[in-house]
Amino acid sequence: MAISFGPGGNSASFGKRKFPEELPEYLSDLGLNGYEIECGRGVRIAEKTYKMLPDIAGKNNICLSLHTPYFISLSSEKEETRLNSLNYILESAEAAQKLGARKIIVHSGSCAKMERAHALELARDTLLRAQKMLDDNGLSDIVICPETMGKINQLGTLSEVIELCGVDERFLPCVDFGHLNARTLGGIKCKDDYKAILDEIENKLGHERLKHFHVHFSKIMYTAGGEKEHLTFSDDQYGPSYEALMELFYERELEPSVICESAGTQAEDAAEMKRFYDGLFGSDKK
Repeated sequence: MAISFGPGGNSASFGKRKFPEELPEYLSDLGLNGYEIECGRGVRIAEKTYKMLPDIAGKNNICLSLHTPYFISLSSEKEETRLNSLNYILESAEAAQKLGARKIIVHSGSCAKMERAHALELARDTLLRAQKMLDDNGLSDIVICPETMGKINQLGTLSEVIELCGVDERFLPCVDFGHLNARTLGGIKCKDDYKAILDEIENKLGHERLKHFHVHFSKIMYTAGGEKEHLTFSDDQYGPSYEALMELFYERELEPSVICESAGTQAEDAAEMKRFYDGLFGSDKK
């Protein structure tokens, strides 16, 4: 599937529409072709969603992904916590397969009071075991996507996520550009900053994994510790801006799944990105 754009969960404007029955029309009216199922607070999915969404998404060419629970901790020093996290990843992968989603997005973890290198090694071990668990349970087609994180004390710099993706060649990075901007206190300012991010992924993971990586995008307020809260595209104080990134997707012929996580306007803001991206075709930017 080519590049896709969609919201993480439902915008406020989805209102009282029936889910998932009215999802295709809602997305189509906005020109969108992607959707991320949000399981941040646990894999709690209605039975009718399991029954209806795979067929609905397939017939309407909607690219589905699934966000695993926020309480997964890949890098906990407590063995019990990490074992529980493995079960949450397995539960998420089983749900994704039933729903017709291929990518599951996993938070990278916390450093707590550990050295970053130790936290990273624990996370690598957890992901290695997670992939084996998926393989042993007939879920090899589900792609684990470790996510870059927004708080400075969290595991999940770009380099750390790339290293986590080195655990298995099937892993794809989930690059949350709002998170990266927040944890670098506004470090994404221009096209060259985006180029450096894409180049690092390509140089270390190869072109194919760059081409099909997963993207989260939103403007995020930050403090000295990094991420504070998600905003909407109407905010003009915090970044990052999406235009230069869309130009690079177009110029490099990349096909990521782009999910917008704006606060309440995620579908509308995803549509704004897609309109800009579509407008590049036929331009002289290539």
